[in-house]
Order: sequence, then structure tokens, then C-alpha cells
Amino acid sequence: MARGKRNDVQRLREEQLMSKAELARRAGVSVLTIDRVERGATCRVDTKRKIILALGFTVEDRRKVFPDERPEGAR
Repeated sequence: MARGKRNDVQRLREEQLMSKAELARRAGVSVLTIDRVERGATCRVDTKRKIILALGFTVEDRRKVFPDERPEGAR
């Protein structure tokens, strides 16, 4: 499993007193996917978008959830 950079999914989920199962249900992904993302595994952009929206943020706020994401066009 490829490892990505740190993200704040777990912290934000716990601040909202939300379980992994509830976040998974709201995002339309599996609990295993949430677990992997929280441990820093890479995921598809669409999965990130679903998680961001399920946490109550907008896509424009994505860096609040995934702060180490590279800017668009960066290599």
C-alpha cells in the first residue's frame, strides 16, 4: 500500500464525534477506505472529494483536510 502524506481526516472526524462507519456511510466509501486514508495511504481524488464533503467542508477547503496535498501542476 502506497503511503501518502499526513492528513487531518481522523482529527476532524473525532472532533465531530463521528465514527469511521458514519464517515464512510456519509462519504459512500468503505470503512476500510476511511481506515487506510487515516493511516496515510494514498487514495483517488474522487475519494478525497467524498471525504471532504462528508466532513462538511467544501472542495475549496480541501487543504483543511489534506494539508500536505501538492498544489495543482506541481511535481
